[in-house]
Amino acid sequence: MASWDDASRMENGAASSHKLSEGFEWMFHGSCNLTLRMKDELPGLKVPKREKRVKRANRTSAPVEMPYVPPKLKLTVKSSPDKTIDIFEGMTIFELAKRTGASIRSLQEIIANVGERVLSEFDPLSIDIAELVSMEVGVNVRRLHLDEGAVLQPRPAVVTVMGHVDHGKTSLLDALRQTSVAAKEAGGITQHLGAFVVDMPSGSLITFLDTPGHAAFSAMRARGAAVTDIVVLVVAADDGVMQQTLEAMSHAQAAGVPIVVAINKCDKPAADPERVKMQLGAEGLLLEDLGGDVQVVEVSAKSKVGLDKLEEALLLQAEMMDLKSRIDGPAQAYVVEARLDRGRGPLATAIVKSGTLICGQYIVAGAEWGRIRAIRDMLGMTTTSGKPAMPVEIEGLKGLPMAGDDVVVVNTEERARMLSHGRKKKLEKDRLLKASEERTENEDISEESEKTPLRVELPIVVKADVQGTVQAVTDALRSLNNTQVFVNVIHVGVGSISQSDVDLAQACGACIVGFNVPTPPSSLALAANHASIKIVLHRVIYHLLEEIGNLIVEKAPGTFETHVSGEGEVLGIFALKGRSKSKGPDLKIAGCRVIDGRFTKSSKMRLLRSGEIVFEGSCLSLKREKQDVEAVGKGNECGLVIEECDDFRIGDIIQCLEEVKRKPKFVSSESGAVRIEC
Repeated sequence: MASWDDASRMENGAASSHKLSEGFEWMFHGSCNLTLRMKDELPGLKVPKREKRVKRANRTSAPVEMPYVPPKLKLTVKSSPDKTIDIFEGMTIFELAKRTGASIRSLQEIIANVGERVLSEFDPLSIDIAELVSMEVGVNVRRLHLDEGAVLQPRPAVVTVMGHVDHGKTSLLDALRQTSVAAKEAGGITQHLGAFVVDMPSGSLITFLDTPGHAAFSAMRARGAAVTDIVVLVVAADDGVMQQTLEAMSHAQAAGVPIVVAINKCDKPAADPERVKMQLGAEGLLLEDLGGDVQVVEVSAKSKVGLDKLEEALLLQAEMMDLKSRIDGPAQAYVVEARLDRGRGPLATAIVKSGTLICGQYIVAGAEWGRIRAIRDMLGMTTTSGKPAMPVEIEGLKGLPMAGDDVVVVNTEERARMLSHGRKKKLEKDRLLKASEERTENEDISEESEKTPLRVELPIVVKADVQGTVQAVTDALRSLNNTQVFVNVIHVGVGSISQSDVDLAQACGACIVGFNVPTPPSSLALAANHASIKIVLHRVIYHLLEEIGNLIVEKAPGTFETHVSGEGEVLGIFALKGRSKSKGPDLKIAGCRVIDGRFTKSSKMRLLRSGEIVFEGSCLSLKREKQDVEAVGKGNECGLVIEECDDFRIGDIIQCLEEVKRKPKFVSSESGAVRIEC
């Protein structure tokens, strides 16, 4: 143990050593300063001058306050709008990172920005937060609703009727439910995605979806196959398998939905059900008659023959599938159709797949949200809830969802707003990305083909009665795009044509297309006519596409093509020599007989020898019987001079070339598909 005296001695030693070091430091600095002064005094030595110290100005004002900008999050995965992942309630950040391809740290930062608190990467997430995080990363999601532990009860089958246009789909449904919907449809063809429940004679309930058969409504048929349990493929016995029949079959097979074939119009004299079966078998559909498992029923909607067999086939297929759904808990539904009502606002027709939809719940349908104000069944009666396989009309959304969107039930208004905002942000990002890709593609096409004529734009404002029809009409109009005319749908909407639509059309020089909407008031029509705005109103998709197609053909600039308008044979050659300098050099005149078409002086001439082109140039002179003429018809003889050409031989063929302006052609096939041929 050291004593107090030892400690004091150590302190004194340390102090003396510190003073000694200070002395050495003073001596060192002093010697350095002395050396510098000596260098300044010695001649020939240059020492760099010291830089002057600039005194900073005293800051009297407060620093400028800048808003805090959080650093941009750098994700380890690129945004891929085509990628779709499955999410479910209670999945962890670790599982979400594995599916999206993003890092766990980046997902945790996104969750923190959303306002959720997650301590570990193995903590469960709600399905709404998982969707928001996935959309922020840049991938699409598909919700999986787990029914583990829930009570499953039998439910009615959802049956979609598909097939070619005018094969009797709606007439078959009319016969099943003893109504007459086909007579009310414009042009006798279905142009909406209808949903209704039919009480079958056996006492069973079946929910039917009626899809349009026209080629323009392909997206509707795809949505119908996505929300259904069984597809009834209607084929006319006298018409056979057509384009939309194959398309409907491919939609059902892609969705993994079983098919029941109904061969309709079997009471017609030209009916041949066996031919239809052979055609379907050739297309890869394994019918029962051919050793497969697809049931085939021969029916007649007009005479109501075979309807009991069709019902039996549907109930048998539903029994084999053992259709059950969860009744309790939040509902899972899909939007079938959406429309805008003047008094009740946005209305969405949806089919509940599982759970129960209750009035007063907060829902998110696609990118729109709202609180359910009222639920109505297909008869228009108000009900408090919607059960599985039941089509209902929902009132209370803030905007119109797209047909085919899923309906999600959320707990609070804040969560509904947040989820709707995230979906709208994702849709806008995907839209801008798609527009950028299309712009780049158009630029590449224009650079590759410089000879392509100038492509003009046809702006269009589309208004229709329901949301699904708006999308179908828009897709059909965009399919008319060609190399000469670009159909640009600048605005779409649901409801009647308004003054704002006319103002927008006037500003953009667009025409207004109204499908199945009421005729605008006379004052609005007068204002549109005064502003030279064309309003196209139709209730049948055939007539609409035909008129717009003719408008495109009229607006197209056309392409110039070289056609042979006349052909002649050289019979003799005459030389014109000794001309003065003022009249030009010597000339050679070809004496010809026009054997086809006619020769015109303003056209170009092509000289052929043994089938090969020898020369091509302008016609300098055309004479008949020593008289200058503008044209010579078939069978007549003439003399002509081609500019800078003097290599004529007897027997050569001379062709008269004309530039012809060719317009595009509107083509409509028997299947209902339309296109523009350039």
